[in-house]
Amino acid sequence: MKEMSENSMSKYLEKAKELRAIVTPHYNCGQAVVIPFAEEAGLTEAQAMGICANFGGGLKRGSACGAIAGGLVVLGLFGIDNPADYYQALRANHAGMLDCAELLRRNQELGREKKPHCDGLVFECVSLVEQILRENGKLE
Repeated sequence: MKEMSENSMSKYLEKAKELRAIVTPHYNCGQAVVIPFAEEAGLTEAQAMGICANFGGGLKRGSACGAIAGGLVVLGLFGIDNPADYYQALRANHAGMLDCAELLRRNQELGREKKPHCDGLVFECVSLVEQILRENGKLE
């Protein structure tokens, strides 16, 4: 899988960046991944907000990363039910970790701030999902 350059930023990534920059209302990691794809998946933004309302903070308990879970929701909405490539890419980029608490602990050990870390995971998940959808002919 190859990454998109900053100059060719997609509308999905642009929307995710816009959402993560808003303070009120706060868009959690899952919402910021799902909402950019919502309309094309047949959802309203309000429906996507509700579906992912409990995805923040690792599903509200430090477990699965909300951004990663949001990506799985999008893949499922577009009929992709084998997320092996998605998981493989994320594990490769994050020392095998997929849980919020582990990812945040590692980020803290590296002396990095939480918000940029979480934003980065959102943007990474949006880009990976878009790439997988395009490779599978689900997006034009």
